[in-house]
Amino acid sequence: MKIRDLMTVNPAVISLEQTVADVARLFLENEIDGAPVLNEKGELVGLITKTHLMQVIARGLPADTPARTLMTTEVETVDPDDNVWEFQKRRRGRLPVTIDDKLVGMFTRSDLMTAFFAMMEKTGKELEATIDCMYNPVVSIDTSGNIQVFNKAAEKLLGLRADEVRGRNIKDLVYNTKLIEVMETGQTQSTQKIVIGDKTFLSNRTPVVKEGRIVGAVAVLQEISELEEVSKELAYTKRLNQELDAIIESSFDGLYVTDGEGNTLRVNKATERITGVPTGEVIGRNMRELVEEGVYSRSGTLLALEKQERVTTTLETRTGQTVLVTSNPIYDDEGNIFRVVTNVRDVTELNELKQKLEQISQLYQTELQQLRLQNSQRLVVNSPKMKELLNLVTRLAGVDSTVLIQGESGVGKELIAEIIHTHSSRKDGPLIKINCGAIPENLLESELFGYEPGAFTGASKQGKAGLFELANGGTLFLDEVGEMPLNLQVKLLRVLQDRKITRVGGIKSHKVNVRVLAGTNRNLVDMIGKKQFREDLYYRLNVVPVHVPPLRERKEDILPLVQHFLQGFNKKYRMTKRMAADAIERLIEYDWPGNVRELENLIERLVVITVGDVITSDDLPAWAQGNLQGANPESEIIPLRRAVENAERKLLQKAFARYDSTYQVARVLGVNQSTVFRKAVKYGLKQRERTT
Repeated sequence: MKIRDLMTVNPAVISLEQTVADVARLFLENEIDGAPVLNEKGELVGLITKTHLMQVIARGLPADTPARTLMTTEVETVDPDDNVWEFQKRRRGRLPVTIDDKLVGMFTRSDLMTAFFAMMEKTGKELEATIDCMYNPVVSIDTSGNIQVFNKAAEKLLGLRADEVRGRNIKDLVYNTKLIEVMETGQTQSTQKIVIGDKTFLSNRTPVVKEGRIVGAVAVLQEISELEEVSKELAYTKRLNQELDAIIESSFDGLYVTDGEGNTLRVNKATERITGVPTGEVIGRNMRELVEEGVYSRSGTLLALEKQERVTTTLETRTGQTVLVTSNPIYDDEGNIFRVVTNVRDVTELNELKQKLEQISQLYQTELQQLRLQNSQRLVVNSPKMKELLNLVTRLAGVDSTVLIQGESGVGKELIAEIIHTHSSRKDGPLIKINCGAIPENLLESELFGYEPGAFTGASKQGKAGLFELANGGTLFLDEVGEMPLNLQVKLLRVLQDRKITRVGGIKSHKVNVRVLAGTNRNLVDMIGKKQFREDLYYRLNVVPVHVPPLRERKEDILPLVQHFLQGFNKKYRMTKRMAADAIERLIEYDWPGNVRELENLIERLVVITVGDVITSDDLPAWAQGNLQGANPESEIIPLRRAVENAERKLLQKAFARYDSTYQVARVLGVNQSTVFRKAVKYGLKQRERTT
């Protein structure tokens, strides 16, 4: 049976402009519990059910709430030429029927039950027709053994005419007949095999008793081949009934079936689970009796019989369960109700199922988000610490909280900020980054907040928008926020509290919609104790702290990072360099004070300057030559020049770990900025692009 044979054609539909109140009226007028949502082009875009209306009541939403905000957008559909049993596989209460994405009808579980009972009715009629078409030879004898009855079926099977054999002794036709024995003993012989001519029959022989006296015997013959055919028909019917039983019992909704008088015929296990009423207590009993005894507070079946139409109502069982029931009357060929099928649903169970589905959906979304992040060309994750960090970052991308990203220089703080922004709801907005330690103190305020025309000497006549304004609708990443002067910290705190900025030289505030991410490689708690950082600002920034572990604490990431950087620089410089095992071992042994940035710079340097295609441990710089046997390099006697290089490298690494500009490093070390830059390039510490 096809879905088109039973579906509701031209079903009631909902438009995107309709409200919840409109939907409720539509449901009541059409006596439905779900309807498809179409857009202005007539395309199917969603589905709304009574469950959604119940959510409106539960959440206290107004009646003019747009229906589109509640609808289910992930809608499964079926084709009108699909078999009705396909609906059972979907396990849905209703499914839109579409052709080329156009709605042509609706198919519901009630339609499925109609199909079930139609099939049952059809099977019954087929079985009745089969029995009507069957014919058995009947032969009876009197007390003398003479044939008295020889019907048409016997004529056809035995090839003899009744007028020819009637009155003749049965022994003349059947040598081994047992009919005379049955007549003499008065004992019935059933399913006895006999042979007549070239045909084998099963004979049921019974004495004929009249007024307490045996007056003869009768044999009903059945050819074995016909019996086998009948057996096949019976086996098919039994299997069909078993399948129907299995389908009804597998329904998650309760199914309660009565006859046209309201007498209970069958109840599936789901009904017993939902209502808490044992099946044995209701089978065979009338619904009026069950309501009078308080087993159920009311009966949807009785309402359907009274109104002679489908009804939906709620009822309470004596166990205190509140259930939603939909009773659907089934009519026979004469237009009389001969069955009422009631769907029973536990409202509490439906809500719990919805919550579980939402949790599963959120879990899948989180896992998919993590897979997208791991497939990002700039993100390499292998160690447990980074996987844990990735899980946290995935969840933070879904909210709008302020995040403080902490970690040593070079660990990838800026990359974490980019990931949070790219996978957040602000991804279509700008991502603005600023290094608070790389901009002179007197310029930082105007960079952040902008300035009005003529605010200071040299200011543009048109004024200038600050980074907060440029980041409006997006994200602002304040890197090295610990380097921000105290006077600007006050102004930043005000922005975070009020979401308003005032330009330098201005008096008017401007609202900004900006998510702030902050990064630092300094210990802000220690700075608070030294009066170098405001405590109130720290708590405003540290809403959600994120710590990016240094590379030495996640050495499982070194090998995949090396491979990642090798692949990138080989592609950039059109080379085919690869790393030898001994070189990789030394890189893993090294502590990487400069973290991922230092490793990236070294790989680029090796790709560019190594002569051969294979980078070995001999190609590594002296500071990365480490001893694999565990000897302490500090205790060895090495050339003075190498010792000086090691000392320079370590000093520069420490300086770059604390300061993020060559200007600051040069000032601390007491050398020219050009010297710092040259040494940084020599030891692979050159900063091409900030990744903190």
